[in-house]
Amino acid sequence: MEKTAETKFLQQEQATIASMTRLFCKAKHNTQTSLCEDCQDLLAYAQERVARCLFLPDKPVCARCPVHCYQAPYRERVREVMRYAGPRLMFKDPIAVVRHFRMMMRADSVQVARLRAKMAKK
Repeated sequence: MEKTAETKFLQQEQATIASMTRLFCKAKHNTQTSLCEDCQDLLAYAQERVARCLFLPDKPVCARCPVHCYQAPYRERVREVMRYAGPRLMFKDPIAVVRHFRMMMRADSVQVARLRAKMAKK
């Protein structure tokens, strides 16, 4: 079975957030083999939100997205995980870091640009 671009992108995004959550949980909650309950809950929520993104497969990085689909408490927890694990991910998964920077640099998709323009008019 051949993977579509959207499926491949989705799996990469979910793997990246899982790597970041594991790094964070291991360092902050002293876990060794699995995630603590709070981090497991956060990871499940984040992976669900990525899977339901309106902009797949041309999804922008969450920080540049015009739609904030995370509920406020989860958004803050994900920010905390990303702030800690982001710089450290370079040593664990440098390809994910390069992929993230490429996504940050690319132009908005037509769908995202249209939504930004609509929001700017309000």
